[in-house]
Amino acid sequence: MTVAPLGQRSPILRMREVDKTFSGQVVALRRMSLDVNQGDFISLLGPSGCGKSTALRLIAGLMPPTIGRIEWEGGQGKDDLGVVFQEPTLMPWATVEKNVFLPFRLRGQSLRSVRDRIHEVLALVGLEKFAESYPRELSGGMKMRVSIARALATNPRLILMDEPFAALDEITRQKLNDDLLSLKAKTGATVVFVTHSVFESVFLSDRILIMAARPGRVIREIQIDAPYPRGIDWRTAPEYGVIARETSDTLHGALAPQEAAE
Repeated sequence: MTVAPLGQRSPILRMREVDKTFSGQVVALRRMSLDVNQGDFISLLGPSGCGKSTALRLIAGLMPPTIGRIEWEGGQGKDDLGVVFQEPTLMPWATVEKNVFLPFRLRGQSLRSVRDRIHEVLALVGLEKFAESYPRELSGGMKMRVSIARALATNPRLILMDEPFAALDEITRQKLNDDLLSLKAKTGATVVFVTHSVFESVFLSDRILIMAARPGRVIREIQIDAPYPRGIDWRTAPEYGVIARETSDTLHGALAPQEAAE
């Protein structure tokens, strides 16, 4: 599916001057603004405690902002959002098919009415032969594919991914990075992705928001114009190395004052 170039995409969601303060006056986010546009792949990159996951929970509506606002273009519908967590969060007693069926079941649809769609998204993630398998029979990478299929099933406007590959070995992680970009090319998905990895963010994203902690805030946005889908040629391209170094230097520059103070 063709996605418009950066700067020419239709808006989906806007965060405007958002603060989030928890009890004890812990400032998780300060003055965070973000425009999410159709077809974006945005990575929130930063150290632990910089508010990346808090930002995702705010976008998901799981908590309100303390200050500021979050607005969906045209209003938010019940099928506008898909979420993939760090753990696959599958129901161990249910088959792969029935795990992917969950969002449809929650809105009162029958399995028979959506079975074709379920098998369509399982085919997209390469699991069409495992519909009747149980989570215990799957590898860690396959479980994460089921979780991604479940997020894709209702064709949401926006998919939120909170470090979904962090617990996987490096080979599996790179393979799922490749597969995720293949899915993006096929579906035109819009993704906000949380990661600690500079290299993962540069490989996946067309926009990287680099965050610093205490308080959590965005310190820089880096745009990457390399075309999708990407593969080994992008990982070994000189431009990839240059952007990774620039991203890493920005991140370490943000950490340096904090480390010196400690």
